[in-house]
Amino acid sequence: MDWLHGSDARRDFEHFIADSTPGLLKTATLLTWDVSEAEDLLQETYFRAAKRWPSIRKMEFPRAYVRRILVNATLAGSRRRSRFGKELDYLDDEELATLGDGHSEDPFRNVEERSEVASMLAALSRRQRTVLVLRYFEDLSEAETAGCLGWPIGTVKSTSARALDRLQRTFASGATGPGSELDQLNARNYGGTNAQPS
Repeated sequence: MDWLHGSDARRDFEHFIADSTPGLLKTATLLTWDVSEAEDLLQETYFRAAKRWPSIRKMEFPRAYVRRILVNATLAGSRRRSRFGKELDYLDDEELATLGDGHSEDPFRNVEERSEVASMLAALSRRQRTVLVLRYFEDLSEAETAGCLGWPIGTVKSTSARALDRLQRTFASGATGPGSELDQLNARNYGGTNAQPS
C-alpha cells in the first residue's frame, strides 16, 4: 500500500471515507443490528478497500463495490461471530434515533413505530434482513441486490418475499409487545427480548 504515502490516491480515499461513512455505517448497523460490530465491519471493509483503492477509484461506482465488500464481510462474519453469543442486540433509544429520517410530525409516534419495526426486523434471519436492507434502505433493484450478494435473482426474490411475508404476518397479528409471540421468538433465537438491554 505504497500509494498511501502523500498521493492523490490517498486524498481521494480520505474523501471517499468521509463521504461514504454515514451511509455505509447505517447499512452496516441495519445488517448487524449492533453498532459496535457495524463499526468494526466498516473499518475492516475500508482496510480491504484500501488494499485495492488504486483500482477501485477508477470504477464508475466505487461505493457500490465497497458496499459489496461490506455485505460479504457481514455475511461471512456472521457465521464466525454466531458461535460467540447473541447474533444481535436491540439498539438503545439513542442509537435507534440515529437511524430515523427526522421528518415525522409526531416524534413520539415515530419512535414507537421505529421500535416496532426494529423488533420485527430483529426477528428476521441475517440473510432476510440483508436482502431487505439492500432492496429498501439502499434502494437497489433485485438485479443489483443479486449482483451485490452474488446470488441468483430468484434467491433474492424468494428471500425478500419470505421476509416481507413474515413482517406482514407479525405486524398484522399485533405481536410486537413484551410477552408477545415476537418477543418469545427473539428470546428463543437470540437469547433476548424486546425489552431494552440494561
